[in-house]
Amino acid sequence: MSTYINPSKPTIHGDYKDVPADVTEFLYYSETIRGLSPRTVNAYYIDLRTFLRYLVQHRGLAEPDAELESIDVSKLDRQFIASITKEEIYEFLYYVTRQRSNSSATRARKLSSLKGFFRYMTVKSNKLEHNPTDDIETPVQKKRLPKYLSLEESLTLLKNLQSDWQERDYCILTLFLNCGMRLSELVGMNLNDINTETIRIIGKGNKERLVYLNQACILALRQYCDSRAALPNLQDKSALFVSRKTGRRISARRVQQIVDSALRQAGLSGKGYSTHKLRHTAATLMYRFGNVDMLALKEILGHEHVSTTEIYTHISTSQLREAASASPLASVKPSTPPPSPAPAAVSAEQAESEAQPGEPSAENEEDTQEAD
Repeated sequence: MSTYINPSKPTIHGDYKDVPADVTEFLYYSETIRGLSPRTVNAYYIDLRTFLRYLVQHRGLAEPDAELESIDVSKLDRQFIASITKEEIYEFLYYVTRQRSNSSATRARKLSSLKGFFRYMTVKSNKLEHNPTDDIETPVQKKRLPKYLSLEESLTLLKNLQSDWQERDYCILTLFLNCGMRLSELVGMNLNDINTETIRIIGKGNKERLVYLNQACILALRQYCDSRAALPNLQDKSALFVSRKTGRRISARRVQQIVDSALRQAGLSGKGYSTHKLRHTAATLMYRFGNVDMLALKEILGHEHVSTTEIYTHISTSQLREAASASPLASVKPSTPPPSPAPAAVSAEQAESEAQPGEPSAENEEDTQEAD
């Protein structure tokens, strides 16, 4: 992550002056016109800066012993950008694969950043005539089942929470496990986003959605809001979740610490669980136990495409076991095979006389037959 992002204020970034002016313009366009989140724009910035630094080094325009991170690309002009070829993009993807051990998902994101930039330069601003990313396929990504807590583990997490602000931290866990919201969405929620039975969530690209609250969420929010109202040093009166120490909006890092601590208390640390895994858990539990169809789940989670939601509809091992047991042949037991008839006694002289020269004998006849 770039130092342009303040962990406690992820919506604030720098002015991107260490990249060419055309790149800066594209980044501002992505955030202000397309409405992409600052984190997404910052990822574009990092990917494009790395790519341009690689090209400067690859073309021999930097000092031979210069570190990639120290190469200045801010003064690269449009002529340099127009000279970029498809072959150089392939070489860059090979470089990040071999030299930086980038996964297919990371390479796909880097290519997406390049495609977005060159699409802007050719289609939106008409500053370039040729798009070198045309016809470059996205790297194939391995589909992985999302990691999630079981129902029993989720209950254990809630029951074993011990905190210096029990009402707030319990409410945070409850919303994660029941509403499937992202970390940034929870941190950014305001008090007036809560209605009687719904909560307004601002997701990626500033897209707004309403999520219905179940009884567990309503009770947890009620208890927390009463505790929050009694806070003597409340500074940020609009923020839903605040720090007890400062009275200001809670940071994303602090929420991560709360979740990590709760996982340790529940004996669930070391299993790869994290704050985002609680979102996976909420989606999985709703799908498995709530009979929620994929389109409804897509709206709850705030996905743009239903194909993204499909990763949460993985089949559980219990469903696989039930499917195997449902086969009409599942109860068939093997029968005892009948005894094989005893072979007729043949003398050695008869066997030798029956095997003619050039013909296979009985012991190697099987090897000469074609396989079925």
